[in-house]
Amino acid sequence: MSHQALFPYLCVADATAAIDFYRQVFGATELLRLQEPGGRIGHVELDFDGTTLMLCDEFPEFDIRSPDPAAGYSATMHLHVDDADAVIARAVAAGATLLMAPSDAFYGERSGAIRDPFGHRWNIGHHLETVSPEEMQRRYTAVLGTS
Repeated sequence: MSHQALFPYLCVADATAAIDFYRQVFGATELLRLQEPGGRIGHVELDFDGTTLMLCDEFPEFDIRSPDPAAGYSATMHLHVDDADAVIARAVAAGATLLMAPSDAFYGERSGAIRDPFGHRWNIGHHLETVSPEEMQRRYTAVLGTS
């Protein structure tokens, strides 16, 4: 079996607003939109500098629903950018909820986390240093306080 691509596909309660948010905050560009005559968006493809994010409005008749942030998160989007602090600040200014302020992490990245206005969790980070798997494990163990 050959795998050619894996695309995250998000369901949101208001795809039009989500598209605007992802354009404003992340600089995404719209590649394709399939919309019902009544306005409900069945499929959108957004380009994040070469990575495609797909999204749609809710379709309860097919059991396709947006997340319930009160129930926690089953998935997180992780976006690498040039300046995590600036992108997180822009996201919060555009209506996202700050979940974790940006900080330098043991795995060689400066990152933080937001919940977008549509209920999805995003880790946003930028590269600080290249860390070997062995060193990353050592640092992880130290962070956990275990030996």
